[in-house]
Amino acid sequence: MDKLRGFEIAKGWEDKGINLPVRKTKNAAAYDIEAAEDIVIPVYKPGVKPTLIPTGLKAYCQDDEWYMLANRSSGPKKGFIMANSIGIIDADYYENESNDGHFMFQYFNFGENELSIKKGDVIGQVIFMKYLTVDNDCATGERKGGFGSTDK
Repeated sequence: MDKLRGFEIAKGWEDKGINLPVRKTKNAAAYDIEAAEDIVIPVYKPGVKPTLIPTGLKAYCQDDEWYMLANRSSGPKKGFIMANSIGIIDADYYENESNDGHFMFQYFNFGENELSIKKGDVIGQVIFMKYLTVDNDCATGERKGGFGSTDK
């Protein structure tokens, strides 16, 4: 069977009890993603960097696809906001040389108290999507790293 798109456990996370994502209903567009470990997100103040929450997961998709990391609708009610609004993960991020394609969510906490995330808490969602290119597209570059490496 050819692999079209899906999730796998990232290297280094194989024995950590990571659950592969599932859609909760037959018409759901997104796959719920769990935190791979306990994390505390401090209350936001100027100069505080976003907190990276590991998932222990990597995902694969076709060359003309990407996947979106998105906040859950309940997140902002708790002050739990993705630092980059959405995450765009390209197909060539899978199994990259620096982190095996392990994707993480980055969050700020705009609540009044520290926010404790427990391993197994659903922290976000992934949606797989196709993309289009323009007529004169001539991209030939190849990914050389992981998180934030596209422009390096």
